[in-house]
Amino acid sequence: MNKLQALIYLLIFGIIGCQKAEEQTPIELEELTISEIHNAYKNGDFSAVQLTQAYLDRIASLDESINSITTINPGALTQAKELDREFEKSGKLRPLHGIPVIVKDNINTIGLPTTAGSLALKDFIPDENAPIISRLVKAGAIILAKSNMAEWAFSPMHSESSTHGTTHNPYNLDYVPAGSSGGTGAAVAANFGTVGLGTDTGNSIRGPSSHNSLVGFRTTLGLISRTGIVPLYLRNDVVGPMCRTVEDATRVLEIMAGIDTKDPLTQYSEGKAQTNYQQYLDPKGLQGARIGVLREIMQDMDPEVSALFEQSLLDLQNLGATVIDPITIPDFASLRQNQWCATFRDDLESFLAEYVQNDTIQTLEDIIRIGSKSQFAMDRLTMMAENSGRWGLEDEACGNPYEDARRIAFREAIENVMDSLQLDAIIHPSWNYRPARIEKFQEEYRGDNSQIIAPHTGQPAFTVPMGFTSANLPAGLQFLGRMYDEPRLIRLTYSYEQGTKHRKPPVLSAAAKN
Repeated sequence: MNKLQALIYLLIFGIIGCQKAEEQTPIELEELTISEIHNAYKNGDFSAVQLTQAYLDRIASLDESINSITTINPGALTQAKELDREFEKSGKLRPLHGIPVIVKDNINTIGLPTTAGSLALKDFIPDENAPIISRLVKAGAIILAKSNMAEWAFSPMHSESSTHGTTHNPYNLDYVPAGSSGGTGAAVAANFGTVGLGTDTGNSIRGPSSHNSLVGFRTTLGLISRTGIVPLYLRNDVVGPMCRTVEDATRVLEIMAGIDTKDPLTQYSEGKAQTNYQQYLDPKGLQGARIGVLREIMQDMDPEVSALFEQSLLDLQNLGATVIDPITIPDFASLRQNQWCATFRDDLESFLAEYVQNDTIQTLEDIIRIGSKSQFAMDRLTMMAENSGRWGLEDEACGNPYEDARRIAFREAIENVMDSLQLDAIIHPSWNYRPARIEKFQEEYRGDNSQIIAPHTGQPAFTVPMGFTSANLPAGLQFLGRMYDEPRLIRLTYSYEQGTKHRKPPVLSAAAKN
């Protein structure tokens, strides 16, 4: 090819390339699911690179007012390009092939800051992924970005960090997205990524999922590894999916579940974890189910949330379930007491020693010395430094849900009632009240039901969208199951979701005017 031919070739190629770029139909990101993305890859509608770039563009144009994303992964497009090449050669898709994931900023991700929202860890960049991240990447997931959170995961009420400020609810910017996984909740609700990860010590997956019209899975303690995650109270901590659909959450759960030799609690899941949870996605899963209503934690309720809950009972019945209303847990009021233990110091200092390895950041006192931009976080740090052991019963030992007598007694009381009434699940609103206003989050923090049972008993609890109250604020319905009964909860929540279709995306241009 001579120079003239080469020039003509380049000109023609450039024109054709421009035409193809112009002809490329913009990707409709709103509510895209894993299965829809994989179908698009197979049909050649778009590539992983194009999808990843579309999400990055959406974050750049719409996240300023929400403030949900802290760090963009500079290697995301490279990951996507490698996955496109792999698919082009093999013609096969991995389980999460080319699926962009939003990761909470307390989960170790290689090469990206893991700050837990704090000044002390603002420069901490892990040199290896947490095991759950390695599992997701092996399954083909793209780590798209890290999300904002309540500093040190202290707050179930709001998501404010020293590293990135306050996250707003995308459905109404004047309101909280809950905490501590509020950044993931807001980002996934706003369609900034396909799926997201949160952590839950008492509320922090289910609260933000409820406040952002998402599906949130708090799984059985022991089903999924917690290694490589900045702890709050490790005895309660769980990591799990926060997604727009039960199917997507199930697909993510399926990859993360399994034994991790570095997390002894996962040894309890031997023979109980499954490799195919998608088989339980049955739209008729509520037919013949028996659902118990726990009204004892619903005595103080927002009238609008109450109305949504009562409608959910009718919906469950219309979908084939028998609703037992109410149920009574013997000694419930006393069993729920004295369950919390202040283990933050020990858990955090172990994490600092193993992962951060910084001579100037070894103790809780070092964290307090470095300080925080948040008075709320500083008050909590001081409280953690002054307390240890079981709240209210300092001399009584604290243990995991398989060994701690108080936790076992609480769980057995609940599961005994479930067995006696042949219940498939127990339900209640995830929150009894609407989201609080950001400016008054402490005064308006009421009705957080997620703290009461599952973090202490170790049982799985899933929240799904239940509808919307006024001011366009979402509410969630929570399903509580027996230990390792994720298959049944998937079946029930999927059937409810498919039969009601409450999820809808926020109108971000409208939200920006609030």
